[in-house]
Amino acid sequence: MSTFTARHARTGEVLATYAEAAPAQVDASVAAAVAAAPVFAAASGAQRAALLEKIADEIVALGAPLLELAHAETALPLPRLEGERGRTAGQFRLFAALVREGSWVDARIDPALPQRQPLPRPDLRRMLRPLGPVAVFGASNFPLAFSVAGGDTASALAAGNPVVVKAHPAHPGTSDLVAGAIARAVAACGLPAGVFAMVHGTTPATSLALVRHPAIEAVGFTGSARAGRALFDAAAARPRPIPVFAEMSSLNPVFLLPAALQERGPALAEGLAGSFTLGVGQFCTKPGLVVGVASPAWDAFVAALAAKAQSLPAGTMLHAGIAAAFTAGLAELKGVTWLAQGGGHVAHIAASDLLAHPELAHEVFGPFTLLVTARDAAEVRAVAAALDGQLTATLHGTDADFADAADLFAVLERKAGRVLANGFPTGVEVAPAMHHGGPYPATTDTRFTSVGTAAIFRFARPVCYQNIPEALLPAELKNANPLGLLRLLDGKPTRDPL
Repeated sequence: MSTFTARHARTGEVLATYAEAAPAQVDASVAAAVAAAPVFAAASGAQRAALLEKIADEIVALGAPLLELAHAETALPLPRLEGERGRTAGQFRLFAALVREGSWVDARIDPALPQRQPLPRPDLRRMLRPLGPVAVFGASNFPLAFSVAGGDTASALAAGNPVVVKAHPAHPGTSDLVAGAIARAVAACGLPAGVFAMVHGTTPATSLALVRHPAIEAVGFTGSARAGRALFDAAAARPRPIPVFAEMSSLNPVFLLPAALQERGPALAEGLAGSFTLGVGQFCTKPGLVVGVASPAWDAFVAALAAKAQSLPAGTMLHAGIAAAFTAGLAELKGVTWLAQGGGHVAHIAASDLLAHPELAHEVFGPFTLLVTARDAAEVRAVAAALDGQLTATLHGTDADFADAADLFAVLERKAGRVLANGFPTGVEVAPAMHHGGPYPATTDTRFTSVGTAAIFRFARPVCYQNIPEALLPAELKNANPLGLLRLLDGKPTRDPL
């Protein structure tokens, strides 16, 4: 049996030893999910909502020991972890409200028109149904909100899918505690144990075995571009390919427009320093590229940001692997001018040099940002156009700036899943209107989000029922509309019965 150890993030002390999941354990977990799938798919929205709320309660009930262990395994501060626990419970409750109301299934009914000429229309009814067992891969940087009980797990369960989680090896003890809470909630709600399972693993073999299992129907992943692409390729190479919803890599560029720099350059430097070093720069929405036009105001901003970054204390990264990758990523940045290498690392490059060497515009996960000096607005747009897909893009400007920024804005809304004005991207609100995704390589499918209630649509598929007898129809599509859903009837939204 292969084992691995969990270590204290600050001291390196061994905290516990864990067993790598053997192939038989992966098979057993998926087999249990397969057995549970039809039962869970048949559960009502109210039953799923009760499960999601019970999971939230069980996680909160873990109390201080959960936060203390997560702190030891990740070095994240206790107040941050307390807030993350609240976000974790909150997103389960948000999905509970969504599925209890039920209209998310997008029920559509076009009644039969037997007298229509030249051909009659059949009775057509359509709604979203669960996919089946979903594999979820926990992220390292959010040991609660993007891990075992993260948004992928919450949204997959909300849609009626059993979930098998591969825990992140950087916080296995935290993962065990949360997995136990979910398992207790499943049992308390009288659902089959196979609705949820978790396996440990440090090797690609364990991850690939889960993705390649023929009974897994979809994958949710948050992590590096290399690992996400490996899972995506493995899923695509299956005899029966499945979707992989992977959030992977983003620079989250920030564009500072001239009048804004003139008006509030020092405040922008202060805000950006806090944003790109927040959580030791280990946020997927960390601003890793900052672009401005050469001017005295830009020069003053650059000097202020570099001084602030240099003065910040160094933080402890999540684990040794991320720290090593950060050091290697900095070493790959050839041809830049280093301005700060303190608690925040800041480098500078001319826009023309970046355009000539686009390989420099890649994510370095950690407290680093690259400043780009453009000669004029046209060169700013050229930098934006040359970027890969992003989770976010940010504009800082005044009303006068924005009046001249339509062309740049048009580029950015094609490049990013979320466009911000006069803010910083490191806060991701868990809300129905949030979109946390973007064109590749930010994610593998720009149409979907991993945050907010729209995340549920990743793990559901439409089924059309044609001339199906009333007795066989799901409750959501029955004539009487017993659940009181908002449905499309002949193309018009209504809660009325048919």
